[in-house]
Amino acid sequence: MMPTQNKKNPFRFGEKLRTVRERKGYTLKVVAQRAGVSESLVSQIERNKVSPAIDTLLTLADVLDINLEFLFEEYRRERPVQVIRADERRTVEEESAIYEELAKPTEGDGKHSIESYIVKLPPNNQTHRGSYGHLGRELGFIIEGKAELHYESKIYELNVGDSVSFSASSPHVLINIGDTTLTALWVVTPPQRFV
Repeated sequence: MMPTQNKKNPFRFGEKLRTVRERKGYTLKVVAQRAGVSESLVSQIERNKVSPAIDTLLTLADVLDINLEFLFEEYRRERPVQVIRADERRTVEEESAIYEELAKPTEGDGKHSIESYIVKLPPNNQTHRGSYGHLGRELGFIIEGKAELHYESKIYELNVGDSVSFSASSPHVLINIGDTTLTALWVVTPPQRFV
């Protein structure tokens, strides 16, 4: 099937294909040869001058190792509101800590992508993932229990109703210093745990 001019077609894959190709350091010629199409066609697709046949698009995605969901994310017919039912939450266990997902991170949000979860931590236990630091920011709110946030060389005591926010690039650990399970609401950007 021949590519068609992109006058009425709203699907614009070109920018994504070009961005991935450039990040991988591939030339138009390399991609064209591996996909078995002309260099001119790849160039036209990247500039959204033509809409590729589906088999050509799939071949290009394969050559560039692109997840198809990434290519088609703007065209999914999803509701603008995301609801996660209490009995449908994804849960991650890391040692003694339990994380229950509240908001699913989405690639379409780009740099604004967040994840949110409830963390439950038994007495005398701590989180571990932040102990080396990572990109982004975090916000926490203590729902039940008593905690300490160890951030760099400082310790911050947190009680019910307290909130804390910080750059996640420095080492940080949340420790349950109470005698009951610590329950806290946590928001992280960019997503770290549920990606």
